[in-house]
Amino acid sequence: MTIQETKQIRIADYLQSLGYTPVKQQGNSLWYKSPLREEAEASFKVNTELNQWYDFGIGKGGNIIALAQELYFSDHVPYLLRKIAEQAPHIRPISFSFRQQPSEPSFQQLEVGELKHPALLRYLQERGIDTAMAKSECKELHFVHNGKPYFAIGFPNVAGGYEVRNQFFKGCIAPKDISHIRQKGEPREKCLVFEGMTDYLSFLTLRIRNCPTMPNLDGQDYVILNSTANVPKAIDVLHGYGRIHCLLDNDEAGRRAYQELAVEFDGHIRDFSHNYHGHKDLNGYLCRKPLSQSVEPMKQEKQVQSARRMMQPPKKRGLKM
Repeated sequence: MTIQETKQIRIADYLQSLGYTPVKQQGNSLWYKSPLREEAEASFKVNTELNQWYDFGIGKGGNIIALAQELYFSDHVPYLLRKIAEQAPHIRPISFSFRQQPSEPSFQQLEVGELKHPALLRYLQERGIDTAMAKSECKELHFVHNGKPYFAIGFPNVAGGYEVRNQFFKGCIAPKDISHIRQKGEPREKCLVFEGMTDYLSFLTLRIRNCPTMPNLDGQDYVILNSTANVPKAIDVLHGYGRIHCLLDNDEAGRRAYQELAVEFDGHIRDFSHNYHGHKDLNGYLCRKPLSQSVEPMKQEKQVQSARRMMQPPKKRGLKM
């Protein structure tokens, strides 16, 4: 089975053959409980018109091959094609019937304001990030999600969406896209590329502290992928720069993203991840947290439960002597 033949398989039919059934439909979107992780509420979307998937919990998406990559923990394309081909005899065209549901956004009653909530600033401080700088780069979001009120840090992208973070929750308010931060004045020759907002904020914090191991790069623009799945979107923007410096994560996803960019920009792209060797990412380096101490994110269900508790007034507690 070739790559083109594989891409013709409907993702919804493929998921059904693996035992995954959507829980609802909104327009051209089928919503599933993610096949890639445990969750209580559906946040995995398949666009049946584009035949693309997106998992809001991990910030990744793409075609059927990208899905197989996550399902089978491999980026070796021949292996992935073989695994999909093995499943092909079980794939049947499926139609789904749902009661008509309104196409309401997952995040409602969004209010965007100045970042100032003590709990959010404390979260940034715990990550080692300079809060005065973060206030100029981020927003404070208040919104309702599935009938529950939340507040979080919002990092804007070029499409009008936000990366959403607080101590217990990591996600995005669609549309998902890259963030492109340009300096005022003349167009810049140089652009730095980061994987996520925390990496970008960590870099700016290190610059404020005049960290000697960070490259002395001034006057450059910045691209934040907000997910390695957004590399193709970043490529279009990066074609406007003569020099591209990548500060991506020291893991398989970060290396894969750099290799994808290096193929496109061979000759004027550099990998700066060696500056924080031994750490998963820039924030790990900022917090002096070695790679061996990196932990997996909490399951989304636990994140949401903890986030709900975050919204409640704190209980008074006595001091233990």
